[in-house]
Amino acid sequence: MDLRTVAVVTVHLMLFVIACRLVAIDIRTHRLPNRIVLPTLAALVVLGVADAIASGESTAMIRAVFGMLILGGFYAALRLLSREGMGGGDVKLAAVIGLILGWHSWQALAVGAASAFLLGALFSVSLMMLRRADGSTRIAFGPWMIIGALLGILME
Repeated sequence: MDLRTVAVVTVHLMLFVIACRLVAIDIRTHRLPNRIVLPTLAALVVLGVADAIASGESTAMIRAVFGMLILGGFYAALRLLSREGMGGGDVKLAAVIGLILGWHSWQALAVGAASAFLLGALFSVSLMMLRRADGSTRIAFGPWMIIGALLGILME
């Protein structure tokens, strides 16, 4: 295993730990704290640039930036359309996830983004069918975003 592979695996393991913490916090408080999400985004940008410089290949980083802008922009638009829907933490997490999935591939970005909404909808409908929720029940979306991102990476 070469040094780059070890670095990529290490970064993904650290992201998994951060994701687990964010899932727990979001389920409990319906918040995705800036003190975790923003430094993660900044660190990933720095690591992506370092990878592009070290490998001499900028394609993945350019795709990552576009992924960040596309997914973050989409969530920002959803937030503007309905302030009761997406929270600001979801928008910032979407930028992080867009960056990661974009770095992997366009396919990972598409699968991860779509999976979040599909899984979140299935969960919400299930709760409604069981009469444990209604249309006004608040449901943390961060966990579904993170599970979707994981599926996007695994299905690449």
